[in-house]
Amino acid sequence: RYGIPNERAFGLAMRDMKSYAKQIGKDHDLALSLWDSGWYEARTVAVFIAEPSATTSAQMDAWAADFDSWAICDTACFHLFDRTRHAWGTVPKWARARGEFKKRAAFALLWGLSGHDKEAEDQRFVDALKWIEHGAQDERLYVKKSVDMALRAIGKRNRTLNDAARDVAARLAADPARAPSWVGRHALRELESERVQTRL
Repeated sequence: RYGIPNERAFGLAMRDMKSYAKQIGKDHDLALSLWDSGWYEARTVAVFIAEPSATTSAQMDAWAADFDSWAICDTACFHLFDRTRHAWGTVPKWARARGEFKKRAAFALLWGLSGHDKEAEDQRFVDALKWIEHGAQDERLYVKKSVDMALRAIGKRNRTLNDAARDVAARLAADPARAPSWVGRHALRELESERVQTRL
């Protein structure tokens, strides 16, 4: 269901996996073992019980290489990877990846940082916009959707970043190619909306 491969999934609901993880608590060694099992639910629980401080760059690369769906990709980026000290340095590296889900992870990670890294200076996000423009050229569905959401998330942080994100979205919307035009139009519609503008 929902783009998650059935061959290695039991079909447990996310609320149940979160409940199991809460009962277990943080246990990084167990997280590594659960991930190695290859099962979707085990890997999801692994993300929730892994320690951000114990998560290495090599572990992030290895797990990202295993991503086989948007679901495990986004869960790892939103609940673990964006809380590690390696997060910002990983975005440009994965943005150049060939694999669809690893490349998606670059922008899911940036999306997560936009919402969770409250201390990050605006310039970090401004600098990251070049990766948004680069990623927007990718026509693959799971990449361009993540690029779109990352651009929106950056533009919703504050007025300065909204202006910068809208400039990028406008350039993309005017691009004759389908993928960047799609990203730009979708992002611009939300970033210029009354709801977003009022909240900034």
